[in-house]
Amino acid sequence: MSTGVKLLTVSVDEGEQRLDRWLKRRFPQVNQIAVEKMCRTGQIRVDGGRVKAASRVVPGQTVRVPPLPDAEVVARQRAERPTGPQVGDEDTKMIQAAVLWRDEHIIALNKPPGLPSQGGSGLGGRHVDGLTEALKFGFKDRPKLVHRLDKDTSGVLLLARTDRVARALSESFRHRTTRKIYWAVVAGVPNPRMGTIRFGLVKAPGRGGHGEGEKMLCIHPSKIDQTEGAKRATTDYAVLSMLGSRAAWVAMVPITGRTHQLRAHMAELGHPIVGDGKYGGSGQENLGDGWGAQLGGDISRKLHLHARSITFQHPITKKTVTLTAPLPDHMARTWKTLGWSENDVPADPFGDEE
Repeated sequence: MSTGVKLLTVSVDEGEQRLDRWLKRRFPQVNQIAVEKMCRTGQIRVDGGRVKAASRVVPGQTVRVPPLPDAEVVARQRAERPTGPQVGDEDTKMIQAAVLWRDEHIIALNKPPGLPSQGGSGLGGRHVDGLTEALKFGFKDRPKLVHRLDKDTSGVLLLARTDRVARALSESFRHRTTRKIYWAVVAGVPNPRMGTIRFGLVKAPGRGGHGEGEKMLCIHPSKIDQTEGAKRATTDYAVLSMLGSRAAWVAMVPITGRTHQLRAHMAELGHPIVGDGKYGGSGQENLGDGWGAQLGGDISRKLHLHARSITFQHPITKKTVTLTAPLPDHMARTWKTLGWSENDVPADPFGDEE
């Protein structure tokens, strides 16, 4: 603490202003809460009288100021204080175990299903963005998300370790120079086995604007321009394997990056992603005709959508980087149950066409 009570005169240069602003200009180490408390308890007085933080002071008035914390000490304490939200030991282990790859510029996670990318209005709770304090690995700043995955979608998620890299990666996502391949199990078997879905998407009315309440409606390509709020959306898909006529292992490339695009598009085809209660009606048993996102047993309980790989040009080294994320536990169990193997299919089933 600085020593002694001070009696200070408001100078002509300072003019008329609120007491709290005047005090904080003279003593930047004092915050608003402290000012209000000192006024409330009568420690700060103007011309001998009690005042509020919002009271106005004018040149010539005398302000009684009690002993205040030393500016250098406060500055040092602020510098030493952690910048981000603190992350518990268990969450630190979990999010660090999810790191798939990293260098000085980028961190790639294999995001676990059930963990949102970001907190939204009213969402609260744990999310990747809130755990980035545990992903600094010696850097001063927390890494930044450059794209998102739905809460229940697992797989490759990139974070930039510097502002410069964040800008470059965001730019490449916007210009669609990154290539993302998703894997899913869908109800029924799409026909033809390879194709492109071009239905537009528009937010369903009467739903929340954030996360879980949101649902997208598909709009026929010919009606997109006449539908307010509709955006064009394009998805390439390819069937990689089948379980008779009941289910298929599908690879998808989102050419555009709309909210819930893959889930809404596959449902519109009549082949919702298994475990997708929002778009597939998970209460409906799938009898092989494609409808209903239930396959029976444990398989249907979680969404079977995984961001399998991403290919991008590294913004600093300019090398092409491809990162592949292993399946999450619930999908790995489904693959085992259905007799499918990750190694039995091409890494990019669309590659030959290009």
